[in-house]
Formats: sequence, structure tokens, C-alpha cells
Amino acid sequence: MRLLIWLVALMAAAIGIAVTARFNPGNVVFFYPPHRIDVSLNFFVVLVGLLFAFLYFAVRAFRATVSMPAKVAAYRQRKRERDGNKGLRDALKALFEGRFGHAEKAAARAAELPENAGLAALIGSRAAHRMRQSARRDAWLAGIAHDNNLKTARLMTVTELLVDDHQPEAALDAVAELNASGTRHIHALKWAMKANQQARNWPEVLRLVRSLDKHKALHPALSSRLRELAYDALLTDGSHDAESIKRVWAAVPAAERVKPYIAAHAAQALNARGLHDEARITAEESLKVEWDDRVVRAYREAAGAPGSPTLLAQIEHCEEWIRQRPNDAELALTLGALCLKQKLWGKAQRYLEQALSDATEGRMVREAHLKLAQMHEALGQEAEAAAHYRQCALASIL
Repeated sequence: MRLLIWLVALMAAAIGIAVTARFNPGNVVFFYPPHRIDVSLNFFVVLVGLLFAFLYFAVRAFRATVSMPAKVAAYRQRKRERDGNKGLRDALKALFEGRFGHAEKAAARAAELPENAGLAALIGSRAAHRMRQSARRDAWLAGIAHDNNLKTARLMTVTELLVDDHQPEAALDAVAELNASGTRHIHALKWAMKANQQARNWPEVLRLVRSLDKHKALHPALSSRLRELAYDALLTDGSHDAESIKRVWAAVPAAERVKPYIAAHAAQALNARGLHDEARITAEESLKVEWDDRVVRAYREAAGAPGSPTLLAQIEHCEEWIRQRPNDAELALTLGALCLKQKLWGKAQRYLEQALSDATEGRMVREAHLKLAQMHEALGQEAEAAAHYRQCALASIL
């Protein structure tokens, strides 16, 4: 439509000029003594128009020539930006698709654009790490070591990759540098926890688990499992003697002492070092809060000496508990074992046979037969004792 309007306007102008020129007899005279030049007005107007057009296009051509290098540079810069941004997008896409070789190559293209160099290095380091190319991974990260804007991102990446590479000491150095910069966030605590777990620094693992639990950053099942692993490692450490294991146990918060998996490990560790009174108290306090067969088993192992008030009190506790839990095989086995130690033969036989009939695990079957064999042997009933020893052996094989 615009072109049509221009054509109509040009045609109208041409017609107007033609009509005007047809009826215009004027002349233009140029004097340059002793010369004189006469030209028609129409020719002069055409000449001026041509001269103006020539000068206009000459100026345009000159300006275009002068600005050409800048335009070429701008074009190349735009092309570099397009290529760099495309390389960054390709690198991210390939990384998430698991095409790590392609991701690293695309990251190298993206890094040619200075604005993308930092992010490209983070992508390239991850891709190289997934291909187990540690030297290339470290080279990518070293390239942005002095970029303060990416310091947190770099240190988080370093920590994650080193933990994945099972280098906990180096990962903890990165965590220390991250903490020194004043950065505190949940993801960093998680990687610090994993690094300390690999380094078997269990007190620090427990501290971090508690901190993460305050922020509700761990699934309850994972939190419980990590606590169990930590306390298991701390309490079963063979280097502890009686005094040091008591110090370890005293450092456990009161709220965690009654949790079954912690109390069971603690009671076993205390029993192993002859601290049966402490083990017994630990088990009883835990069982008041939550019933658990592991704690009952540790309570059985903490039996007092025959005829002692402690053993009699244990039997009373177990009789009270079994009235509340009449079908508990572990409790019946414990009560039978305690009665056997106190030489209460009738009770021992009744509870051990009950444990044998209610047992759901081979371990309990073996132990019940063994205790019954020991009881019959103590009573001089050799045939019955031999039969239970055979059943115990068969249960061990099966």
C-alpha cells in the first residue's frame, strides 16, 4: 500500500513538473566575465536535482564506508554472543541428558564468551567429573578460582564433586573455605555431613544431623539412620575402655538416650566392658518409653549375679512386662534366661518353652534350645539336655 502511494505521488510530481516545464519559458544566466552562459530554467532545475542526488548518495556511501568496520565488529560480537549462548544451552541440555562428552565440548564453546565463562566452567567441571576425568575437572575449576562472583558456586561444586570422588579431607577443606566466607546454607551443611561421614568423624556428623533436623532438611528416616550409624560407630569403637565409653555415653543428649537403637548399642557396649549396672539402667529407661527387642536382648545380657537383689529385681520387672506382653518371644526368652540363672527351674522351663513356641527367628530358637539344654544338664537330665543340644545344632545349620 505504501509503495502504491509513493508511485502515485511520483507520477503526480512528474506530471506537475512536465506541465510546469511546458509552459515555463524562463532562463537562467551565468556571468563569468568575459563569459556568459544561458540555460533554460527547466534544465537548471534538473541539473540542481541531479547534483543534489549525487551529493546525497556520495555522502551516504562515504558514511557507510567509514562505519563498515564498526558494523562488522558489531556483527561478529552478536554472532559470538549467539554462539556462546547457544553453547551454554547445549551444554546444560547435554549435561542433564547424561551426554557428558558433548556437554564438555559445548561448555568449551560457551566459555569463548567472557560473560558465560564462569557458568561454562561449572558445567564443564561436572561433565568431566562424570567421565572420571579428574585433571580436566580440576582445570575447569582452577580457571574460575579468582572469580569472587562465583566463589560460593565453585566451592559448593568442589565439595559435591570431591565427596562423590570419596576425598573427604579435600571436601572438608572446601567446606571450611566456604564457611570462612560467611556463607551458611542448608545444602552446604548436607555436603559437610556427607564428607564427615566418609571421614568417619561421627561427633561432627551428629552435630550436623541435629542442625539439619532443626531446619527440617532431612527426612526423618534418613535422620534416624544417620544417628544410628554414628552412635553405632562411636559406641562400638574397640579403643574405648570402661571410663571412655562412659564419657561417650554421658555426652549423648537425654532425649536421644531413650531411643531404642541408641539405647541398644549403648547397653551392648556397656555390657562388653563389664558395666552391667549402667547397661541395665539404660535398657530399663528406654523400655519405659518404647518397647524394642534389641533393648530387651541387651537387658538379658546385663543380668545380675545369681541370688543378687539386682537379678531378683530384673525377674520382677520381666514378670510385670510379660503380663502386658504375653506373646513376646524375646521377653519370654529373657525371663526364662534370668530364671535359669536364679535356678528357678520351673519358671525357667515354662518361659523358655514359651519362647521356643513363639519364636520367629532362628537366633531365638537356637538360644532357647541352648538354655533348655543347660537347664536339663544342671538337673542331671542328660537325655533331655542332649535332645535340646541337637535341636540347637540343627537350628544353627538351618
